[in-house]
Amino acid sequence: MTSRRKFIRKAFGTALAGSALPTIASAFISNPGKSFELEAPHYPGKNYSPNDKVNIAAIGTGIMGFQDLESAVKVPGVKLVAACDLYSGRLERVKELYGKDLFTTKNYQEILDRKDIDAVIIATSDHWHDRISIEAMNKGKHVYCEKPMVHHLDEGEAVIATQKKTGKVFQVGSQWASSIVSEKAREVYESGVIGELILVETWNDRQSPNGAWQYAIPTDANAGTVDWDHFLGDAPRIPYDPVRFFRWRNYVDYGTGMAGDLFVHLFTAMHTVLSSKGPQRVYATGGLRYFKDGRDVPDVMAALYDYPVGDKHPAFNLQMRVNFVDGSHHGQAVRLVGSEGVIDLGWDTVKVSLHKMPKNPGYGGWDSYATFSAAQQKEYEAWYKAHFPEEKPAMISEGTEFSVPKGYSADLDHHINFYAGIREGKPIREDAVFGMRAAGPALIANKSFFEKKIINWDPENAKLIA
Repeated sequence: MTSRRKFIRKAFGTALAGSALPTIASAFISNPGKSFELEAPHYPGKNYSPNDKVNIAAIGTGIMGFQDLESAVKVPGVKLVAACDLYSGRLERVKELYGKDLFTTKNYQEILDRKDIDAVIIATSDHWHDRISIEAMNKGKHVYCEKPMVHHLDEGEAVIATQKKTGKVFQVGSQWASSIVSEKAREVYESGVIGELILVETWNDRQSPNGAWQYAIPTDANAGTVDWDHFLGDAPRIPYDPVRFFRWRNYVDYGTGMAGDLFVHLFTAMHTVLSSKGPQRVYATGGLRYFKDGRDVPDVMAALYDYPVGDKHPAFNLQMRVNFVDGSHHGQAVRLVGSEGVIDLGWDTVKVSLHKMPKNPGYGGWDSYATFSAAQQKEYEAWYKAHFPEEKPAMISEGTEFSVPKGYSADLDHHINFYAGIREGKPIREDAVFGMRAAGPALIANKSFFEKKIINWDPENAKLIA
């Protein structure tokens, strides 16, 4: 208890150590193995004046584009007025879902030129994120940009600078930043109940072709229904290829692989819980082991990160993995291992387990004591009992679990935060700086993997260290 209190006082102040800790710690200790439902947020009402209405447009209506729209239009006062995509079939689909009179185009510039659009959702391939975000903010639009915020490490500075210059609201679409699960995990962590942070483990394992980005390709995909030249943008010029267009995540020219798609979510959750700015260095490895379908990114990836001391955490190590071969057991999670407990953070749950390691040196069991001679064992046993008090064995509690209420949506919460930023000036959970501090560590994992070396990172300024 003494070491835990010292850590809490240093990190969070004497008042928290003296009052909050006993309450929260006793709650977990007295409720092992029990489950509690988290309180759902109070969503905003529908009484908005005409000036509070927000007209939006979607730029990119693939999987995430449609998912973002589903959440966005549930926010009172938000109206979809236009959509852009480079495949004709998706533009037909968005009209089927949101009205045949909806304005649609294959040219995003036509969206940005419209005066009646207040905000855009950018859900394109990764290699268009920075360019469209910057152009949109310069045109006076607020931006909700899907993760990762950028395709390349050197693109983040310009996005951050544009957001600051224009004053437009900018939100990166990684929902864990707004989830009530992350909020509860942060409350538990900051209580100090798990002691001093030692290690963080994160993973995202999948076992399905769709989960591994082998997305459906429509039978009518051709050079007439797909604007291939526009899609390429600043990527190398090659002939039309429907596989690259519809499965762009599999290629470094347009996507950011496992790290950009999935590491980013895990970083968002972890940085939210720990109020962390990021790691100092990383080494990543992996390979293309199963999905040998022409992709040029790995389907198994693991990375080790070193984190420096932060405002609310000590120095710690992070181990992160993603695989597309086995997702039958582990799924997706962030696990914070402390000196006196563990926080397991899932998409819909937070579980807190307390443990207490023995303080005495080893004696009996799996110990060198058993290798001594019989006479020395007897003598050592007498010496040990004279110097150390009797101690209970290591203990792990059954765990106390918190889960989201039925129907809760972190996606909706994230969009509510975005529109509250536009209408009320409320702080954005994942602005451009936060977004780059989540994208950067993911993209340096790619750099480490392809270059086969340790990469150093400046977490404060979100930049590479030469």
